[in-house]
Amino acid sequence: MLNHQSHKRVLLKISGEALAGQNPSQNQGLDQAMLHKVAIDVRCVVERGIEVCLVVGGGNIYRGVSGSKEHGIDRATSDHMGMLATVINALALQNAIEHVNVPCRMMSAIPMQAIGEVYIRRRAIHHMEKGRVVIFSAGSGNPFFTTDTAAALRALEMGCDLLLKGTKVEGVYDKDPVKYLDAVHYETLSYSDLLSQKLEVMDATAVALIREHNLPLAVFSIYEENSFINVLDGTTKYTLITE
Repeated sequence: MLNHQSHKRVLLKISGEALAGQNPSQNQGLDQAMLHKVAIDVRCVVERGIEVCLVVGGGNIYRGVSGSKEHGIDRATSDHMGMLATVINALALQNAIEHVNVPCRMMSAIPMQAIGEVYIRRRAIHHMEKGRVVIFSAGSGNPFFTTDTAAALRALEMGCDLLLKGTKVEGVYDKDPVKYLDAVHYETLSYSDLLSQKLEVMDATAVALIREHNLPLAVFSIYEENSFINVLDGTTKYTLITE
């Protein structure tokens, strides 16, 4: 299990759908209560002296892959539209974090100087060393790559010692626990297990990237109270993925 005392810098990946709240009929838009909840969770970790950065998805506004398939939009164009959706989410999350008195900077892989800083690796590291939370938006800035892959990439670039993914359920199961009551929860898994069993936690590119650099991945429910710090303390249910 994890121990928060062993972590200096971590990256939290949150899906856009999570920011829409828990209402199953509402998987679009932004839920203010959920934004505040995530901001409080982040503050709890920062108060422990752990440096925090985040990557947020954009599925609650626009998803590039489905937009390309359903509406016949060119895939590269559709992915760029999805990147812009992540910027909207990042701005909302930045505002929520600042409202709980935690300094925060939003950086974009696509230059948008009027609303946020352009992503520069050394500047992002400097912000975190100064106690600021950094939110990385616009994915990796490239089409055909998911925000999961962007999260893995940024975690490695920042020298994070742990990548966390907040999902709708308490870790990884052998099948959907919402549909199947007999679904089995995994406490630990290897990267190879994720790929061979086709467990849809992160896309294969992201898994291959963190496996190559042996970066641990913790998967947990973002909806649980104080879930972020509880995972680092090992006091909640989650799945730890390592080699």
